[in-house]
Amino acid sequence: MTTKPVLDLHPATRDDIADLVTRRPVPSRRLNNIGAFLFLNHHGPQTYAPGNRGLPFGPHPHRGFETVTFILEGDLAHRDSGGHESVIHAGGVQWMTAGSGLVHEEVSPEAFKRAGGPMEILQLWVNLPSHLKMTAPRYTGVQISQIPTIEAEGVTLNLISGEWRDLKGAITSLTGVFMTTLDMKTGGRIVFDGLTGRDVFCYVVRGDVAVNGTDVSHFNLVEFGEGDLVDIEAVKDSVLLFGHAAPINEPIVAHGPFVMNTVQEIHQAYADYQAGKFG
Repeated sequence: MTTKPVLDLHPATRDDIADLVTRRPVPSRRLNNIGAFLFLNHHGPQTYAPGNRGLPFGPHPHRGFETVTFILEGDLAHRDSGGHESVIHAGGVQWMTAGSGLVHEEVSPEAFKRAGGPMEILQLWVNLPSHLKMTAPRYTGVQISQIPTIEAEGVTLNLISGEWRDLKGAITSLTGVFMTTLDMKTGGRIVFDGLTGRDVFCYVVRGDVAVNGTDVSHFNLVEFGEGDLVDIEAVKDSVLLFGHAAPINEPIVAHGPFVMNTVQEIHQAYADYQAGKFG
């Protein structure tokens, strides 16, 4: 087995949305995407005062990809035009397949706006191949108690999708995406193999780790070369987002809330949304 070389580190750029602290490592001036992984917004960490306005993500459309939202702290209320509705608490995950088109909102529950409290959320956009871009929309929300965990060598692996040893993740991905969050104590170590030909997403949310011998501090995304193995060791107590996916070797045309393969498909997405075809 060969180790995947670390080609580059991509620091998240600060890009606040109103009073919401936001950082984004991808896309950036130097990096359009990590294969199937298109976009990451890291909101927070911050503490909201009592009587706050909450998150600013009212109703908006999507088509052609999936949104995966990790609630690290706080609570998140989801509602969409497909009839899905939930409130997910700290440690939980929302996985929405926009597919042919959904309008959704992700806002703070009324109780959070009244009382305030800590908030930290990650939202990752995952591409869909052309034959699935117009698939029927779907949504799965899971609380932390529904996510399988494995603890070993100072690492807690929260298995969101895919398989690890004999366990299956809480959510079944349409495209076989493997996705975890990692809680690592100082000195904790984990090794992922079988990664040849996979797009690997590794973002350090908190702390400081060594990834294949390269020091990576918080708010950094790792770009890898070809190889089979990723070895992560925590220099400090750390939290990471780690996943991998099969490559989608197709054109990516993204505009606003839509990700398709051609400009014409983007125009059609806007026309369909304006015609009320997203529900």
